[in-house]
Amino acid sequence: MTNGTTRREMMQRSLALAGVGVFGVPEWALPALAQDEVRLPFTDIPEDFGQPAPGSSIRVFDIRNIDGPYTPRDEFYTIQHFDQPVLDSAAFRLGVTGSVERPAELTLDQLRGMGSIEVDAGYECSGNSRRLIQGLASNGRWTGVPLGAVLDLVGVASDAREVVFVGADKGEETVDFRGRPYEVEQPFARSLPLDGGLRSGPLLAYALNGEPLTREQGAPLRLVVPGWYGVSNVKWLTHIRVQAERFLGKWQARWYRTLWAEEINGEMTWHETEVSRQRVKSVIARVTERGGQHEVLGFVLHDGTPLRSVEVRVDNGPWQMATLDPTTSGRYSWKLFRYTWTGAAAGEHTLVSRATDVNGNVQPTEEELAIKQTGLEDNSQFPRTVTVA
Repeated sequence: MTNGTTRREMMQRSLALAGVGVFGVPEWALPALAQDEVRLPFTDIPEDFGQPAPGSSIRVFDIRNIDGPYTPRDEFYTIQHFDQPVLDSAAFRLGVTGSVERPAELTLDQLRGMGSIEVDAGYECSGNSRRLIQGLASNGRWTGVPLGAVLDLVGVASDAREVVFVGADKGEETVDFRGRPYEVEQPFARSLPLDGGLRSGPLLAYALNGEPLTREQGAPLRLVVPGWYGVSNVKWLTHIRVQAERFLGKWQARWYRTLWAEEINGEMTWHETEVSRQRVKSVIARVTERGGQHEVLGFVLHDGTPLRSVEVRVDNGPWQMATLDPTTSGRYSWKLFRYTWTGAAAGEHTLVSRATDVNGNVQPTEEELAIKQTGLEDNSQFPRTVTVA
């Protein structure tokens, strides 16, 4: 509960914002526990796994408590590298500079007046291990102005190559140049390549689930890049810089890289990629029992590529098809799924899910993902263990 409001009431408001009548939505879409339904504890993690230390600015959303398509605004997961700055909405200005024809400073009212769109988008922290996704993943309905509208307003120069997004959060960092360290204060910043997709996808968001952003979520303005990992979604956005050269900031060029192995002509070679689009990943969020019937509920995060299937396997048995929730059919929304587990015998059981998209990308096992040598972009299958009484 938040301020005396139940999750179900918050979900009803969110669904109303989405233009969906609550009484016309299948009960499937509001999977809160029934009165006589019991959640089986996972034995692969402690019951209090993932709770941040007292006083921490990190906020987790326990995926075992999913009760609908949208994560409540005040429970949406939050993590950042620096502080959580407080910005005055009335005095706020978004600077747009660099390789543009008409540099601008835009107020929130001016941005809102450019026409808004709503996008359902879910994402996770790119540093999630299989276990950390227990708290660092969420899904919401974002409202904002398309980035393309702002770029059209300022006029992008012909030599522009990248767009850099700079947040108000900042801190000290060490820049090493040929073995010599330099201590500098730097804001958090990320960049996106300037291509056709950049104009139609990202938005400058000022609301989540129909309400203004909170400080934790980057108020008053943040970047949302649907289908990309959380790190790309710069919070407390204050400056956009269009530039002709590549952006080589720490959080772009050095920290968020993945090292992959590839066998070429019988020899193992290594290459680096930047953390960007989410790799297809399903997770079992909870298992419940009601009158001897067991239900498995989970979700899929991906880059917007349509899904071909979601499957569940119990105790190394055959893969069985799960059912997708039709209320989470938005391109970039997480996709909730359900599987009815019948004939569950007493004792400990292992359940795992896997998702496959229409391009044939299958969620890998941990062993298949061993070619990856960094801890980022872990989309491996996540076996969950439960005990049936």
